[in-house]
Formats: sequence, C-alpha cells, structure tokens
Amino acid sequence: NMVKVFSLLGLLALAIGGNCSSFETASAFINAPQTAASSGVHSLPLRRHRGLHRNLSYRIVSLQVQPSDESASTAVAESKPRSLPRTGLAQRLLNLALNSPLWDYVLVPQARASIVKTAEENGIPWVAAKEWLKSQEDAPWNNNYAYNGISFPDYYTKSFHAYSEGNLSYDAAIEQELASRAIGARNFPKFGEAGEDVFRGAFDKALIELGACVDSRNNKQDAIIVDFGCGTGTSTRRLAQQYPQANKLIGIDLSPYFIDVGNTLLSLGPNAITGSNGVDSANNGKNQGWITTIQPDARIELRQGDMADSQLPSNSASVVNLSLVMHELPTNIAKQVVLEAYRILKPGGQLWVSEMDFESPAYKAQRENALLFSLLRATEPYLDEYADGMPELINFIVETFGRDGGWVKIAAATGRHYALVAEKGVDVGINRISFEDFRFREDGSYAVEDTHLKPWESKNEA
Repeated sequence: NMVKVFSLLGLLALAIGGNCSSFETASAFINAPQTAASSGVHSLPLRRHRGLHRNLSYRIVSLQVQPSDESASTAVAESKPRSLPRTGLAQRLLNLALNSPLWDYVLVPQARASIVKTAEENGIPWVAAKEWLKSQEDAPWNNNYAYNGISFPDYYTKSFHAYSEGNLSYDAAIEQELASRAIGARNFPKFGEAGEDVFRGAFDKALIELGACVDSRNNKQDAIIVDFGCGTGTSTRRLAQQYPQANKLIGIDLSPYFIDVGNTLLSLGPNAITGSNGVDSANNGKNQGWITTIQPDARIELRQGDMADSQLPSNSASVVNLSLVMHELPTNIAKQVVLEAYRILKPGGQLWVSEMDFESPAYKAQRENALLFSLLRATEPYLDEYADGMPELINFIVETFGRDGGWVKIAAATGRHYALVAEKGVDVGINRISFEDFRFREDGSYAVEDTHLKPWESKNEA
C-alpha cells in the first residue's frame, strides 16, 4: 500500500513539473467572461484593452524610482510566499524514498507508465509515435552523435522531470511533446487530446488582452520573434502560426538534444501527420506519424544556445517569448535572462512571459502542504527558489522595463498561472515605473477560477 501511495504521488510530481507539468488550469475560463481588479504601480494614462478591464475597480499607486531604488520592489510585492518547514515522520519517509533506489526504479517507472496509459486512453498514440520518431534513419540519435564539446552551466546539469540526465538526453527530448499532450489530456478531460491546446490558448488569450503584439511601434521591417527556452519547438511553431507577419522566429534552447528533436520534426513535417487514433491512412493503416501535424516553416530556426547570452544583436527583436521557463531557473539566472531579453529587444519590442503563479490561492495551498510540495520539488530542482523568488523576479522585470516610457502588465491566465507583457520604452530618461496588476479582483480573490482536475480525481468525476 505504501508503494501505491508513493506511486500516486510520483505521478503527481511528474504531472506538475516542467513543460509537461504545468497544465494546471481552469477549463471553465475558456467561455467565461474575464473580470479582474487592478492594483499596482503606474504613472502613464491607463490604457484600457477591450475585454480585459470590464467592471474593474482600480487601486493606483504612482512613484518615481531610479534604477537602484529598492522602494519599487517593496511597493509591488510586500511579502514572499515562503515554504513551510518540512518535518515529521511522513516527511522523513518521503525524503528517504526520494533519495533511494525506490524513486528511480519503482516510483518513476510506475508514474511514467500511468502517463503513457493516460495518453493512449485519450487518443494520443504515445508508443507508436515514439517508435516512429526513434526509427528515423537520418535522425541524430541513430548516428551515435555525442555532444561532448559543449559546456553547460552548472544549474542545467541537474536532474529534471525525473530524468537522471535532465534535459541532456534524447529520451527526455523525444518524450517532451508526448508528455505535454498526455498531461494536457489528463487535466482537461472534456477536451481529450486537445487539452494542451486549451491550456496554451489560455495564455494566448491573456497575452493579447494585455496588449501583446508584434512591432507595436509600426516597425514592419524585420519583425523577429525570439523564443527563449524553446525545447523541441512546440511554442515556436505555435507562434509561427499565430503571427504570419513575423519575418523570422528563432528558438533558443541549451539542450542540443531538444533542438535535434525539434529540427527533425520540422524536417519531417509533410509526413508527420497522425490520423484518427494514430492510424495514418496513407500508410496502409499502420500506426505512423507524430502526435500533432507539423507544418514546415522556413521562417523557423531552432538553435542550441544560452538564452542568458543569446549572441543576438542588440535592439534586433520584436518579441522575446518565455513560456513556462522561469520556474526551471535559479533566480539569478532568470534575472540574467530578463536583462538579455531587454538588450536584444527593439525600442517598443515586448517580452511575453507565461508562468506558474505562486501568489495564486491554488499554488499557495500546495505550498502549505509541506509533504506534497517536497514531492513536487523532486522533479523540479528550482521550484522552491522560483516560488520564493517570484515576487522579486516580477519586480525585477518591472524595474527593467517599466521606465523610459515602457510598461509592464500582468494578469491571471488560468487559476494557477499568469501572463505578463513588458514593453521596452522609447522615451529615454523617464524613470517613473509603469506597472498594472490584474490578477486579483477587488475582494482579493484570484481573477480566474481554479477548476483544474485534482490529482486524485478521475475523468468521470470532472
């Protein structure tokens, strides 16, 4: 029975960690009107975006700060949601399990098997799609290629998402999109295999309502979107479909293995089409193809590199996108990434952030359960640091972008996640912070209801 309990917890941990894990969102949000109250710091005239600011009551604070002034951080966020001490017999047993062979050889395999089963039950042909991709003769993983000459930052060499080699393996790279679709289906049972699209659509909607756009200053030439931490390119391909006006889309990821998988999928695009239940009618009814249709796009370039030092020219990008990346970084690295985004953005260019919100009631409740949160941290080495440092990180974005006529806006995207848009200013010398926060209603409640399927609920109970 103890193994069963820990196996369930292991599934929960895998379901909450990383890109394949953050699909904890409110399905009711899609058709519900969005209402929120704004509280924050701003100095410029309030810009109302249709559909976002209905029935709002504003609490506005204006202040002037210099780049070194600490008062902005205090004004924007008064406290950090520090984690509780992890003590007690149950905690000691969990710590023992997480640091024993039981985790690697029992809990993780059982959890992964549960995710694969979830995928197959929702029409996502995990096994067939994985075999199809691994069998591609010209793929790098079938040519015994090793990346021994690349140096990786220390923080990136940790175990991630229950893979002992973290993101530095083809196993992790090949399974990334498979796991994302499976977790999306599990958390959105009403939408089945399209659950991930519902989740990502929540961020798309929130970003647009916050004012996200490409080349907002009417700079139509050389519109470039840069996707930091692109993984295998799921978010990059989505951006390409959404923004045909972009001349180029550059996805950057530290893992050469993820980049290899992403480029292979792009090269296979015309054939990477999975039919009903994984059956491709063009291949005599055999289970062949990928789990989603991949559209080849000459504008997309996926490259291995460090997003904290992208090597891109200053003032060259129209948009920098960070989708579910920040929680996988130490706070000091996340700040470096923000500064790099600011450097490469054109004046009037925008930073888009989609992330977990540990100031939301749902995630606060998880942190109050020290035993549960210890398990979640087992697959996300920097989740605790991100949760504690999230207000500090948002403040840093505000202080970096919220001057020179720039602005920062943040809103709830789901019941547990936020979307943020920060625009680089064009009026050098204006040091008044411009920040608007729409995550909470006037009564203090979160602006989007959390109706995410709980780990212990079944599809039939949803």
